[in-house]
Amino acid sequence: MEVIGVICEFNPFHNGHKYFIDKIRKQEKNALIIAIVSNYFTERGEVSILSKEDKTKAALTNGIDIVVELPVIFATQSADIFALSALNYLNYFHITKLYFGTEEENLEKLNKIVELQNNSNYQDKVKKYLNLGNSYPTSLAKALELEDNIFTPNNLLAISYLKSINLVNKNITPVNIKRTNDFNDLESSDFIISASNIRKKIEDNKDIKDYVPKNVIEYITSYDENKLFNIFKMIVLRDDINKYLTVDEGFGNRVKKYILEVNSFKELTNKIKTKRYTYNRIRRMYIHIILGILKNWNEIVKYDYVKVLGFNKQGRKYLKTLELPLKINYDSNVYKTEVLAAYIYEVITNKKVLDFELANKPVIF
Repeated sequence: MEVIGVICEFNPFHNGHKYFIDKIRKQEKNALIIAIVSNYFTERGEVSILSKEDKTKAALTNGIDIVVELPVIFATQSADIFALSALNYLNYFHITKLYFGTEEENLEKLNKIVELQNNSNYQDKVKKYLNLGNSYPTSLAKALELEDNIFTPNNLLAISYLKSINLVNKNITPVNIKRTNDFNDLESSDFIISASNIRKKIEDNKDIKDYVPKNVIEYITSYDENKLFNIFKMIVLRDDINKYLTVDEGFGNRVKKYILEVNSFKELTNKIKTKRYTYNRIRRMYIHIILGILKNWNEIVKYDYVKVLGFNKQGRKYLKTLELPLKINYDSNVYKTEVLAAYIYEVITNKKVLDFELANKPVIF
């Protein structure tokens, strides 16, 4: 039996995710599919519009067998750490294949980029182009003398997945499925549209029932960004924020300089944004400050337990064959940050999530 791993954010779970899972089912008869999901905050530094529990329910009712938690301390990292952390967890489950979506159909082209990035001068070249004022994707492309349209969001994640497989377990086979929609498109009304498009439609008070499975609509959660910004502002005024992950000293000083002049993340971002810093990196910085994730996080964080969020009958049967470190370390920084994230999420959404977080009982479908 093939054991398939998928790495997901489900923000929200939509028709594209359903298409992706169904496609795996067609290609992998009788396979078991394990999804590792980020939860209250995402890799792009955004607040999730589905809670961890609701993501689990959506996944289990739409073809996933086991859902595993990717703790927020890893889920809000840059692509390489996000991917490596997810692979480290999935490796506990002995996955044989990792499936992921890409804009590029030819996986060998992405593998070639991974090989080129192993060149010892590569990072120096990237820094040189960043210092010249180029964006991160453009700097990556120039360093490899490639067109920058290859460095699209899902291709970048795919490259990180391929690098992570080489580090974690080379026996895992990577398999890509080409995306059916444009990641930049925020306007179309096709059956499958991007999560960004769906979130934009929600923001514009448009109906999204045609773009997500029926049971997902009831899970959509709104949040009060003003509350989140006020939490952030309080921390910035109180702390030396240069100790937090993603905060370069000069950048932290810029945040301090403008924090009393602005009333929202958008206003602050407009004040501090430079070409060198992507919007995603800035949003991640905000979340790292809010969650208190320190620069030396990797020295104090361990993969010391695995949290299974839910499973179906087939998933339960497979879990019984594994020896997993399921005992939660309540003293670990991973767990403490997870509880803090749940608490903040509850404050800004008024959705009761702490009970699910603290009970540590999986959803059984």
